[in-house]
Amino acid sequence: MTTTETIDPEYPGTAVARMLAVRARVKELAEDTVNKPFHGDWEDVRRKLLWAGGLRDLPNYRPGQGYTGHSFQDFNHVDLTTMRMDVSANENDGRVAGIALGNQLGPGIKVASLPELGPGGSWSTCAMGCNTEPKPRDVAHLQFQSRIAFKLVWVPPDFTEFVLVDDAGEFLAAGSPTGMSLPSLRERQRNYRLVQGSKYAKEADLLGHLMAQRRHAAAAVDDDE
Repeated sequence: MTTTETIDPEYPGTAVARMLAVRARVKELAEDTVNKPFHGDWEDVRRKLLWAGGLRDLPNYRPGQGYTGHSFQDFNHVDLTTMRMDVSANENDGRVAGIALGNQLGPGIKVASLPELGPGGSWSTCAMGCNTEPKPRDVAHLQFQSRIAFKLVWVPPDFTEFVLVDDAGEFLAAGSPTGMSLPSLRERQRNYRLVQGSKYAKEADLLGHLMAQRRHAAAAVDDDE
């Protein structure tokens, strides 16, 4: 550890202070029981996710040059990764399966990252490969040698709610967005299948089970009446 920056020995590309600041923003939003920022119109919720993750909402920028319109909008770009700037230009050397060789994200990271969360940058990286053991083999952990600040996972079986979990798969927040701009049901289902059976699915499975129990209990009450 230096006087200015904490180094994660296992994933030295992690911008540790920035990662913790992101999780603090998630906690702040999750505890806002008045405005409920993770509930309501999906486009508003998505902007809150970007803000919490230290990213600007840049839907009109060119892909690779700061564009964040794809973030959390499909099954795959759901890992909010906070990396040190000296690794932000790292490229995929082929170790991340299913991702193009190169996959240069550095210029976009610099443009889109909000500076107030501390040193380093943020990006919504691809989650493909996150379900491998003993360690994830996704863009965050291999290309950037970084932990994720959070991952968005849609909750089965209805896929109308999501959970945010940390690098260890522990619960951070949940949301139930609505609206026409939601990712398609197919994308939300694929998102869950991407993590199914891994530590990142644990909280989604638990919430889905609890929701099913509540529905069954409500149905039983209706039958009794």
